[in-house]
Amino acid sequence: MNTESASPMGLFESYLSLWVGLCIIAGLGLGALLPGIFQLVASLEVASVNLVVAIFIWVMIYPMMVNVDFSSLKDVGKKPKGLCITLVVNWLIKPFTMAALGIFFFEYLFAGLVDPQTAKEYIAGMILLGVAPCTAMVFVWSQLVRGDANYTLVQVSINDIIMVFAFAPLTALLLGVTDIVVPWETLLLSVALYVVIPLAAGYVTRKILGGAKNGDRIKNFSATVKPFSGMGLLATVILLFGFQAQTILTQPLVILLIAIPLTIQSYGIFAIAYGWAYLWRVPFSTAAPAALIGTSNFFELAVAVAISLFGLDSGAALATVVGVLVEVPVMLSLVAIANRTRPHFT
Repeated sequence: MNTESASPMGLFESYLSLWVGLCIIAGLGLGALLPGIFQLVASLEVASVNLVVAIFIWVMIYPMMVNVDFSSLKDVGKKPKGLCITLVVNWLIKPFTMAALGIFFFEYLFAGLVDPQTAKEYIAGMILLGVAPCTAMVFVWSQLVRGDANYTLVQVSINDIIMVFAFAPLTALLLGVTDIVVPWETLLLSVALYVVIPLAAGYVTRKILGGAKNGDRIKNFSATVKPFSGMGLLATVILLFGFQAQTILTQPLVILLIAIPLTIQSYGIFAIAYGWAYLWRVPFSTAAPAALIGTSNFFELAVAVAISLFGLDSGAALATVVGVLVEVPVMLSLVAIANRTRPHFT
């Protein structure tokens, strides 16, 4: 048996948690030592989307998009269970459990540690994370569990379409206000940068390589560019934590308080989606991405909306930033759980 095909992750991916941990430390250290450089990079943005981060995310996603076989997308509708799980979890469960956890922890359990107004802002930031399902990073998590690339694309695309219409009213409902201003430029530009452009590049690449008739050429090319995906992820982690180094290092207790309910939410949502998929006998290549996309967050959009509604130095903006801090290590642990439980699925 081919060892590489039998192993869900290669050598680099097997120790990815270690590399990410080192990059988090590096990002925090560099951000503390060289804040001016990170402030300069942070200023390079359009519609609240940082262009440097966008490039690194593009580098992450492009190798995965090469594996998308457009000719097979027409058959995805024949397997509706994974889509059903994704949509129900993302839009009917996740936003409400996030709001409930935020209220429980910051209005009751942590009430004596945080003043009421700041607590409300933390809850608002958590809600913004809960209402924004992942667009870009889910392709990374899907690749790490060797999920169905075509199915992952469809899941993300349908979520993006729903998000255009549902994000504002659902956020308004949960925040209890009606004047939610959605930064449409951020939403649309993010979808274009993180999905449309790399998808188009992958399609063109497949055409140049000869399409489905030359599967070996595509496989060899994918193996060649695959390391860039990991490098893009690590570079993104360094930048994100470098941007927020001052905040994270000066407010460790607050970071911990916010991280606790966010972590519980992540593991809880994954358990719901993954357990549902198992009971529904969804194949692993669909079940794992369905659970991971439900757990991951579109933090770029959440941060942008938090800043526009509450301000750059608000508790809501800080909560969305903590979402970034929690997401990468938690998602890597969920990838590991998924890979270990792969034999239990069909």
